Amino acid sequence: QVQLVESGGGLVQTGGSLTLSCAASDRTFSSYGMGWFRQAPGKEREFVAAINWSGATTRYADSVKGRFTISRDSAKNTVYLLMNSLRPEDTAVYYCASTTKTYGVMLRADGYVYWGQGTQVTVSS
Repeated sequence: QVQLVESGGGLVQTGGSLTLSCAASDRTFSSYGMGWFRQAPGKEREFVAAINWSGATTRYADSVKGRFTISRDSAKNTVYLLMNSLRPEDTAVYYCASTTKTYGVMLRADGYVYWGQGTQVTVSS
C-alpha cells in the first residue's frame, strides 16, 4: 500500500513561487502515474497536473498551464509541483495522488487510488 505525504505548503505573495513535494512510502510508487489536485473551501476537488510513470509525459489544467510544473524523482520516491506566478485564486489545499496504472496519465480524481493528506497553499493579494 502506498502512503503519500505532502509538504512545502505555506503563505506566499501574489506573483511568488512555491514548490510542493510528495513523498511516497515504497518502491511501487515509481511504476505509477501521479497527479496533483487542489480543493478550495466549499468547492469541488479539481485536477491540477499529472505525470506518467517515467516523467516523460505531463498534463496540466488550463488554469495553471504555463505557470506550474510537475516532475518526479523516482529514485527518491518523490513527485514535485513547482508553482510560479501564483495568484490568490490558487489558494487551496493541494493533494498528491497515485494511480495504480503503469502507463499513461490520469486527469480525473476518480482514477486515483492513493491520496495524501494535503498541504495548505495560501496566496495573498
